[in-house]
Amino acid sequence: MTYQIDLSGRVALVTGASSGLGEQFAKVLARAGAGVVLAARRIEKLKTLRAEIEAAGGDAHVVGLDVTDPDSIRAAVAHAETEMGAIDILVNNSGVSTTQKLLDVKPEDYDFVMNTNTRGAFFVAQAVAQRMIARSKGELPGTYAGGRIVNVASMAGLKVLSQIGVYSMSKAAVVHMTRAMALEWGRFGINVNALCPGYIDTEINHHHWQTDAGQKLVQMLPRKRLGKPEDLDAVLMMLCARESHFVNGAVIAADDGFGV
Repeated sequence: MTYQIDLSGRVALVTGASSGLGEQFAKVLARAGAGVVLAARRIEKLKTLRAEIEAAGGDAHVVGLDVTDPDSIRAAVAHAETEMGAIDILVNNSGVSTTQKLLDVKPEDYDFVMNTNTRGAFFVAQAVAQRMIARSKGELPGTYAGGRIVNVASMAGLKVLSQIGVYSMSKAAVVHMTRAMALEWGRFGINVNALCPGYIDTEINHHHWQTDAGQKLVQMLPRKRLGKPEDLDAVLMMLCARESHFVNGAVIAADDGFGV
């Protein structure tokens, strides 16, 4: 006997889908049968990913999104639902970082990180939840079957890391934001959970792991290895599944034991 999570008939919005973890999240949700809305600023990258998903038999749609702009968020969510139907799953993945000591952080550095990682993530989740709640109350059309919001935080939100203090602060806020949303929105059938990845090798940071500093950091990890984007597939699928209705407000570390 095998066990399979089937997301057929569900619509998933994935932010930050143009590369890295977001790209992988979109692919795995599409393979499970979900219609996937790919959202980011880099439209051409999204179109390439859409073609890849469709070539594999999946269903995907592209929408431009700047999470630092509330008007862009509202327009993207409305457009996604017009094209694909009611959003059942949000993977709230957009994120940026800077590498610097706290004494060197300028106001523009602080705002750059916080506006995307915390403020942007909050208002994306809010826009999606408003529609989920309206459907649960019968104020919007559609069969309401419960929503799933996965806020992608970081192990840095659970354990402060040097040189990326503001990033750590922003992701710690996402962790607490997740719990607040779970508490307030759970009664509407919306499950909100946080996924906290450890060090993952992606196209964005791949060059760093080839440097002396990167190799030194790898040697400090419990099993002296980096994760791959696909190492998060199982946790993501669990949090998005219909069967996870009893998992709400959870903060799940997928960091190979780094935070232990």
